[in-house]
Order: sequence, then structure tokens, then C-alpha cells
Amino acid sequence: MSSSLAHVLNTDTRDQADPLRDIKGQFHIPNGMIYLDGNSLGLLPKASQAHVQETLTEQWGNSVITSWNKHGWINLPLTVGDQIGAIIGAPAGHTLCCDSTSINLFKVLYAALQLNPGRTEIVSTRDNFPTDLYMVQGLSQLLGQNCRLRLVEEHELMQAVNEQTAALLVTEVNFRTGRKLPIKELANYAHSNGALLIADLAHSAGAMPVNVYDNHVDFAIGCTYKYMNGGPGAPAFLYVAPQNLTTELSLQPLYGWLGHAEPFAFDPDYTPAAGIRQFLTGTPPVLAMASVHAALRVFEQVSMADIRAKSVALSETWLEAMAQKGLLEQMPCISPETAEHRGSQLAFQHEHAYAICQALIAEGVVADFRAPHYLRIGFAPLYNSFTDIANAVDVLARIMQTKRYTRAEFQQRQSVT
Repeated sequence: MSSSLAHVLNTDTRDQADPLRDIKGQFHIPNGMIYLDGNSLGLLPKASQAHVQETLTEQWGNSVITSWNKHGWINLPLTVGDQIGAIIGAPAGHTLCCDSTSINLFKVLYAALQLNPGRTEIVSTRDNFPTDLYMVQGLSQLLGQNCRLRLVEEHELMQAVNEQTAALLVTEVNFRTGRKLPIKELANYAHSNGALLIADLAHSAGAMPVNVYDNHVDFAIGCTYKYMNGGPGAPAFLYVAPQNLTTELSLQPLYGWLGHAEPFAFDPDYTPAAGIRQFLTGTPPVLAMASVHAALRVFEQVSMADIRAKSVALSETWLEAMAQKGLLEQMPCISPETAEHRGSQLAFQHEHAYAICQALIAEGVVADFRAPHYLRIGFAPLYNSFTDIANAVDVLARIMQTKRYTRAEFQQRQSVT
């Protein structure tokens, strides 16, 4: 890092004053790497590595099938669900860790339609994460005219509900731009017009304070492999508000034995379990759940207020460093100008954004790319430092100055971008 930039940003002093500074040592960080992609896949917690090994060798290896009872495997969806619930502001017993984000969304979409009979429309945004829209489209294929998708722009959401709208489906933080939507206001607006609110928390849970209960969210879904550091493809989560579990309806359509009221009675007819258990379907993936279970323990050591404060400070430091280097004119920021309206990421527009991202990775700075032409920088306060930010912007400035991104090796698109 240049001495002038170090003086402007005062990174060493800020790192020393950081209340989260000791948490970084709880993660495995590859030597020489600055990792700014925690909004896609979080780093490996050392606790997860140890706990998965213990689950393999002791629980599976020695206790074998008795571990379903002895080590509580059968209740992991609820045990881990309550850990997640504490992070997203949910009351105990209303969050599950299970399946994938997409499957969980399918479940809660159907539930919203069940709870709002006569209303057939799901309203979402054109720039919502595509799999969320695909799930509605797939449900429409099954239900025909009983489920329809209508898309609006983000700024139109507060005028989007009509007498046919069963639910608003929104992602709290836009995956491309990082824009943070006003979830409580949207929930209150939806409710005042007879609709429900479904929130995708994939880009907010674990990176900023989330309060599904206080914000009157009806259903929430999200993944655990981003800011919660659960591991690649780790089980997702779903939340159901208390008032939506007091119905006699079979709320979700994916009937499975663990969602049954008495799974070990092996009754040929399905009877949904009471409460949140009815949203279970199949057997939990124990090894993956073990990783999430251990990873979430770090949140017991920190406050979400400190995480959010550092997230904002990291992003502001990044913008300040880019301004000092004259990079914002070359790569305009498409994220909201005010930190209050952003999640824990920034996105920058450039026609060669993909190649720039590949050049950064080659220099040990891992960011990511989103189509059509955005460089996305994710800030994970648990393990990113202010010195990381200053050093990464130095690398970016050299790449832009030398146009290193124009090299042929950075032009070839890989399967995962």
C-alpha cells in the first residue's frame, strides 16, 4: 500500500480499534489472499473444520446410527434453525435449517397462496435473483391460473399490490446493486392491502441486523453459505411468522416423512406436524448441518450492530480509496450512494468487468462478477480488515493503469462467473 494512501485511510489504527479484530483468526484464510467474495461463499471457519471431523470420526464413525438420538441428529433442522433465528430476529421455534433456498421458497410461496385464498398473484421485481422468479414460474406451471407472477421495478413496489396480490416477494439486499429495501415498510404496506410479505435474506442475514418478527415479515428464506459461512451448498433456512402457523391448513406441498405429525408411526396417510416442523420434508444432511452448526457459533461472540458498523466503514473506506486513486470515473459505482441504503457490498460498472475480476483474482484479490458488466465487492466484517481494503484497491489501481485485464488469459469465461 502506498504511504500516502495509508495516511489518508489510517488503516492500521482502524484495524487496531476494530472490536471484531480477533475474530479473523477463527477463519482459514489462504496465504496471501484478500478475500472479498463473502457475499457468494464465506470462508472456512476453523470451528467447522473441527466439528465436521468430529462428526465423521466420533459420531458417524463410533456411534453410527445411535447418533440420531445420542448426538441429536434428528433435531438438527430445529437446533440450527434457532441459531439462525437468533441472527435474523425470529422467536424460538419458527426457523428451520433445511433443503435449499429455492426449495424453501417453493414451500413458502405455496403457503402464502394457501393463506390468501382467492388471490393468485405473486409480485416481485425484475431485478430479483432469478431463481426466486423461476420458482414462481414453476409453481405457475403446476397451479395454472391459481398462481401468476407480475414483475415491477424496485421503486414501484409500494404501489404494486392490488386485490389479486397474494404476496410481495422481495430480496432485502439486491444481489447485483447492493440496494437495501425497506422491509418493514413493504410488509406494512402489503398487510394494509391484504397481501403477505416473503423476504429473501440471502444477502443480508449475517451481514447486517435483520428483524423478521419486528418487521412483520410473514415468511423468510435464505442461504447459510454466504455471510454465515456454512460451506458450499450448505442447507438453507426458512422462517414462518407465528400467526401463519396457527392454521389447520397443510401449508406446504412437499409432504415428507419428517414433516409428518408422527414420522416413526409410518402412517400411509399424511398428517402435517404442528408448528414449524410441517415445513420439513426429508432427512437432514448431517455432515453439512454440522458445518453450519459450528460456523454459527461465531455470532454468539459478536453483536450485529458491530458487524453492521464495520461493514459500512469497510465500504466507505473502499469508496474513499477508489476516489483517491481516480478509479470512480473509470468504474462508476451503481450501488446506492448512502450507506444506509446498501447491504454489505458495492458494485462497479465497466465493459471489461469480467476480465478485471479475473485479473484481480490472479493477483490474490478475490472479488466476483455479475452479468452483464459489474464488478462486485463483498465485505465480510468477521474477517475483512481495513488494511485488506487499502491493499486491494492498490492492486485494482495497478490493473487499471496497466490495462492488465486486456490479456487473453482473462477473457475466457469460466462455467462459474
